[in-house]
Amino acid sequence: MTIEIRRLSGPEFAVLAPQLVDLYIEAMGYDPSIRAGRVEVWRHEIVQPGFTALTAFEGDTLLGLAYGYLGAPDLWWDRQVRRGFRAAGGPDTRQAVLMRNYFEVAEIHVDPAHQGKGIGRLLLSKLLWLVPAAHALLSTPEVEDEANNAFSLYRSMGFRDELRNFQFDGDSRPFAVLSAPLPLPGLVEKPAVFDSDG
Repeated sequence: MTIEIRRLSGPEFAVLAPQLVDLYIEAMGYDPSIRAGRVEVWRHEIVQPGFTALTAFEGDTLLGLAYGYLGAPDLWWDRQVRRGFRAAGGPDTRQAVLMRNYFEVAEIHVDPAHQGKGIGRLLLSKLLWLVPAAHALLSTPEVEDEANNAFSLYRSMGFRDELRNFQFDGDSRPFAVLSAPLPLPGLVEKPAVFDSDG
């Protein structure tokens, strides 16, 4: 299977947003009724400083997506994470420094039928390549014993715990918030086309 990683401009991301949100809903197991609202939110995020978006395609079939931007105190996700730090008695000095200079991995998803083939690793590697920030932060749903492809990927790329079993407003599931220093160890520019079978 030959997979092409495509870097999207803001307008390209906005046009593809409905298709990207469909993959997000499937990968996260969300109710499809949120689709229109998420498409609108994603289209607005292209104006965020440092906005970067990538997709993984096999021919015309979307297999994965990743996007993010520079974190800022006026963003919803930043405020949520700061709330979590306060609830846990923080932020400590390291967390306070981290929150001043980070890139938020807003979303990274791979079609469930194509997980475990290196697509997520390639998307995350290329997303964080030369990012103008000292750290990357992301959130991922909690699973027992971290027994899924997402946790395996993040741990192998150096992500560590910041918050565990944290609930974002509007989502009943617990999440882990993870961070990694940038550049990631051993991170080099990857090819835009690769064979997931090789």
